[in-house]
Amino acid sequence: MYRLQSLAARSLIAGALDQCTPLTLTSLTGVRHKSQGPSVEKYGQMRFLTAEAKVSAGRLNGKMREKTLTMDTLNPQVKAVEYAVRGPIVIKAGEIEKYLEEGGTKPFSEVIKANIGDAHAMGQQPITFLRQVVALCTFPELMDSPSFPEDAKWRAQRILQGCGGHSLGSYSASPGVECIRKDIAAYIEQRDEGVPSDWENIYLTTGASDGIMTILRLLVSGKDSSRTGVMIPIPQYPLYSAAISEMDAVQVNYYLDEDNCWALDINELYRAYQAAKLHCQPRVICIINPGNPTGQVQSKKCIEEVLHFAYEENLFVMSDEVYQDNVYTPDCQFHSFKKVLYEMGPEYFNSVELASFHSSSKGYMGECGFRGGYMEVINMDPEVKAQLVKLLSVRLCPPLAGQAAMDVIVNPPQSDEHSYKQFHQEKSSVLGALADKAKLTEQILNAVPGIKCNPVQGAMYAFPRIFIPPKAVEEAKALGMQPDMFYCLRLLEETGICVVPGSGFGQKDGTHHFRMTILPSIEKLKVLLGKVRDFHISFLKEYSALE
Repeated sequence: MYRLQSLAARSLIAGALDQCTPLTLTSLTGVRHKSQGPSVEKYGQMRFLTAEAKVSAGRLNGKMREKTLTMDTLNPQVKAVEYAVRGPIVIKAGEIEKYLEEGGTKPFSEVIKANIGDAHAMGQQPITFLRQVVALCTFPELMDSPSFPEDAKWRAQRILQGCGGHSLGSYSASPGVECIRKDIAAYIEQRDEGVPSDWENIYLTTGASDGIMTILRLLVSGKDSSRTGVMIPIPQYPLYSAAISEMDAVQVNYYLDEDNCWALDINELYRAYQAAKLHCQPRVICIINPGNPTGQVQSKKCIEEVLHFAYEENLFVMSDEVYQDNVYTPDCQFHSFKKVLYEMGPEYFNSVELASFHSSSKGYMGECGFRGGYMEVINMDPEVKAQLVKLLSVRLCPPLAGQAAMDVIVNPPQSDEHSYKQFHQEKSSVLGALADKAKLTEQILNAVPGIKCNPVQGAMYAFPRIFIPPKAVEEAKALGMQPDMFYCLRLLEETGICVVPGSGFGQKDGTHHFRMTILPSIEKLKVLLGKVRDFHISFLKEYSALE
């Protein structure tokens, strides 16, 4: 309606102009020029009026111009993409939030979003030193302020010296700021107890997701039975299945062992690989360690078996290690795939192609919005490496604020620096609270009839298995939805708790789960878990499953 009114008004204006003396060179200069046909102004009005007439005629005939981009012409790979973490449940949660804000009433006063690992949105406070350095980089005039410590100023000055025009507003080289890449290499060497790291194998990324997508783009090729197969764990983080769908690759599922705390079984890898070879060409294996959504921390022996498998079957290894700081169980330890590969000897270390990923979004930092991240890529063919650099150059560079944040993460205050004490206290406080919440979540959920939760050894999620009575399964199917989607929607509508159905991550047939983050404050987490407990018992009673 607004557009029709606008067109009508413009037509009236054009008609009025048509009756006025045009503003020509004659009126401006007093010099009359020989007529060369309609004036530019008149010609423009004629074109405009002709176009308006055509639009009006088309509308009068009851026809509308067809859109070029429709669901029929949309890229089919885009239609195949699904991302449960921000899927229908979350959209519904947003609608309920808005309804409550507008004065609507529900059996609850707020929506608690436990669907995504967004630490700061859940109330976690930023690490002071990280924000100080990024603030100084963003607004260098703060260098004169006594409110900022010298160790933060020194780091900011060093980062800015590596930026064009000494400004965070400039582009960097496509792989990232050189001094930051060197700091990351030094961090990796220290983390891996002396395993060498070449800074030229380090690439800054827009979060870890950007790096993962980039490497997959290099790997995906072929048609029909030669299409690239991508081996991913089930349950998995939906980025992987979404990327595989978008790139029209073949998803090759290998199932984690839920009965063994989501451990990776080497026999399952071989089973999945052999089955996939019948219809595609497996070229890459992805591992998430610590696990998302499952929260397990893989043992060194398990990692050795995976790397030996990749060596034997000539697979590219992608190791998603964004939760490397999030290990809570005392008898668990994070082992980087690169370090384990090095310890397996030169035959492995000099041949297995490996890309490892890290991010500013997780760990103790939780700086999701900066979109900071990096990947280290080793043993890549030099010609392919040049293609990687070319691909990275298309996106110009990652955000420099995110690069600066990543630098602070790999180059934190040292024990002899002014900011060390506060930094160490804040970091320990965040990780200590997460460890407490991981234990609390496991204990409360396992006390509920019909829920079984493996220990949350690391990362920041629980992935409990839930029993859904047959009658509820039937009702869900009648509504055309997965049983755990039905369960999670009911949970949201009755309690305001937003979690993600396990079907969005993948699970064995006949099992049902949901993923929830352990990020809310301890007080809010207790409320959340209490509501889940009460809802589940009520749900079982409703469907006559609780004796």
